[in-house]
Amino acid sequence: MTLGERLSEYVRAAFSGVWIQSHEHDDAILEIAQVARENGWDLVTWDIDRGLSINGQVPNSDITPAAADPLSAVKVLNSLGIPGGTTILVLRNFHRFLGSAEIVQALDSAISQGKQAGKIIVILSPVVQIPVELERLFAVGEHDLPGRDQLDQIARGIATEPGELPEGDNLCMVLDAASGLTRMEAENAFSLSLVRHGKVVPETLWELKNGMLKKSGLLTLHRGGETFDDLGGLEALKAFTKRALTGGRRGTGVRPRGVLLLGVPGTGKSAFAKALGNETGRPTLVMDVGALMGSLVGQTEANIRQALRVVDAMAPAILFVDEIEKALAGVQSSGQTDSGVGARLFGTLLGWLNDHESDVFVVATSNDISKLPPEFSRAERWDGTFFLDLPGQMERLGIWDLYINKFGLNPDQSCPIDEGWTGAEIKSACRLSALLDVPLVESARNVVPVSVTAGESVERLRNWASGRCLAADRPGIYVRNQGGMLPPGNPSHFNPSMN
Repeated sequence: MTLGERLSEYVRAAFSGVWIQSHEHDDAILEIAQVARENGWDLVTWDIDRGLSINGQVPNSDITPAAADPLSAVKVLNSLGIPGGTTILVLRNFHRFLGSAEIVQALDSAISQGKQAGKIIVILSPVVQIPVELERLFAVGEHDLPGRDQLDQIARGIATEPGELPEGDNLCMVLDAASGLTRMEAENAFSLSLVRHGKVVPETLWELKNGMLKKSGLLTLHRGGETFDDLGGLEALKAFTKRALTGGRRGTGVRPRGVLLLGVPGTGKSAFAKALGNETGRPTLVMDVGALMGSLVGQTEANIRQALRVVDAMAPAILFVDEIEKALAGVQSSGQTDSGVGARLFGTLLGWLNDHESDVFVVATSNDISKLPPEFSRAERWDGTFFLDLPGQMERLGIWDLYINKFGLNPDQSCPIDEGWTGAEIKSACRLSALLDVPLVESARNVVPVSVTAGESVERLRNWASGRCLAADRPGIYVRNQGGMLPPGNPSHFNPSMN
């Protein structure tokens, strides 16, 4: 539903106070003006810079004195319009003036009287900050960001020459990249792309989006060049996620949700999350939950809500949350340690994981998921929970070949004994060999495997995951326990998320 349609319903239902959250006030006023003309309503706009404007005209100062004063702008509404008609007063960025008791009381009186007099007050603001005295008087709506059809119209209005705008799948990539931008930001991004490249390309739009994320400080955009070819093993996890994101009956409204990765440190959880975006043509957003914590009362809760709104606006995308059990540590005792801030943050994140409709695929990693509450890993928050065990012999051989080629080492040299090594430890041995110009056997002396330094923790992870998680490198097979491989479950158990 458009802003004009929503406002028309409010007016016909005799709402006299409407708060519209919008970052594009000029476009919002154009939509409101159109619906006002269609219905024969008078439209009055006000801002602190230009004062009052009635149906697009600046009134005589003798009729509306001190119109640049916010209190006068509210009080003058009673003298505007015709008896029996409808008058809409649009106040731009008026949240800045709601710290005044006089203005709050004037709004209270104007909204209460406006229901019978046909006077409607509309506040346009980028935030919803309604004083407690006025909370019950305002209906709250939102001026939506442009959809794909409108972005397509904007792009065609900017790129008018042949060859400047791609077609087919390339156009879809451009529109995906523009998703989440305001109308002005999209126009600027399309124009900048034409100046730089002579045509509209997604890279310029992602650059602008990256700047948006930097301004918020709540998320970062990872734009590395990692691919699945840079990861040895994890074949079942690769196949599962790639099929979920690129296959399936997407037209039926079925959307993938994400995967929860549990595993030994160094087994490729973070590297996989960063490579997934490049493999599926999606940007990878990195959320640092610790950065969401604020020092002021209510700031943390506002930060997580704002971050999730940005994530939804950036769809389709990959959301990567690394070592989430550390970021949410202490949630169960939050009431005694931080006045419940951590618990409220966790609750907001859980609700979004379960209910969000945006095309965002979440990849969360954990070295010890048993430290998280059981509701975090339940079904319908994740498409699957995978355990990344220490790589087997064949996987290790593939990882050695990968990094020997990457660092330009002699492929004919002997490899060290690598039983119990992770992929990160193999990479470290190869990097040190290239850095110090020594054989792999010698550089391996500087590598102490995590299976040695934290053997008990590794075994504890395996025991917890037994029967609860799918093995990331063996499709349809659950992780092993001390007695060997567990048998595969029946097909109905392929989604292994459990309480």
